[in-house]
Amino acid sequence: MSISLSSIQAPIAEPMKAFEGKFRQFMKTKVMLLDTIMNYIVQRKGKQMRPMFVFLTAGCVGEITEKTYRGAALIELLHTATLVHDDVVDESDYRRGFFSINAIWKNKIAVLVGDYLLSKGLLLSVDHKDFDLLTSVSTAVREMAEGELLQIEKARKLDITEDVYFDIIRKKTATLIAACCAVGVQSTDADSKYIEMAHQFGEKVGIAFQIKDDLFDYGDAEIGKPLGIDIKEKKMTLPLIYALQNTTRSLRKQMIKTIKNDSDNPVKVREVIQFVKSTGGISYATQRMQEFAQEARNILLQFPESTYRDSLGDLLSYTIERQK
Repeated sequence: MSISLSSIQAPIAEPMKAFEGKFRQFMKTKVMLLDTIMNYIVQRKGKQMRPMFVFLTAGCVGEITEKTYRGAALIELLHTATLVHDDVVDESDYRRGFFSINAIWKNKIAVLVGDYLLSKGLLLSVDHKDFDLLTSVSTAVREMAEGELLQIEKARKLDITEDVYFDIIRKKTATLIAACCAVGVQSTDADSKYIEMAHQFGEKVGIAFQIKDDLFDYGDAEIGKPLGIDIKEKKMTLPLIYALQNTTRSLRKQMIKTIKNDSDNPVKVREVIQFVKSTGGISYATQRMQEFAQEARNILLQFPESTYRDSLGDLLSYTIERQK
């Protein structure tokens, strides 16, 4: 890929470096066990895309302030809390190639750590009276839980329509990126009209991001996610939904039966993957991803021209061109 995260970060290199130190301070605790776990969490941070969205969006409309750092930290704290709890729910032993908290310290401690992170985020905002940031991020966390539960409910019947799918991914994935962008604007003294624009931009980016993630299920690249894992977990993603809606009734019944009863059989999973490819599911999902990305670009063009805006455009391109 021609776009690198380091080049995207160029306008915010200093704030991102400063954020790392500030975030470590936000995570500090006097309880030795908790401090050990906090250090473990900080050391295995991912691409840091959420703070990047916060800082770049703030830079687009105003000055990066201490409130911007607190907004980025709030999102990281609450999001990390949800990931720790997710790993317990999913009985997952790994997160980003590292052992999960529950794998090392067991479920009880993992749940308590998630609770601690949640409370740290809430107090960070309350102590500084950042109620606007707290509202944005808390709304996103609520919607993420709703999206997860809606997906679980629908997975039992495998009856997800395209409209329901988009409702799920808007809540599960897009709402957090939308909150990142809204928080970036809220942390400055910019005109309030930019808050909703930034939220819409982030939502479009998030939807495109999730469709890209769904497409990995049908590819051949080594992306840290096993081929066909969504099918094995009975997740109805856009390529599969389109394929099922655009085939014969008998083949649809056959494929649904396979997913319900044989999703642990690698041969059967490959059959479903081939069915999706041959029915046009991949090309359709790719087209929809590009449409959402273009809608995001159109919103971005309404922001003042700057290097921050250019980097946000590159970050959008990165999300849909990434190979993992």
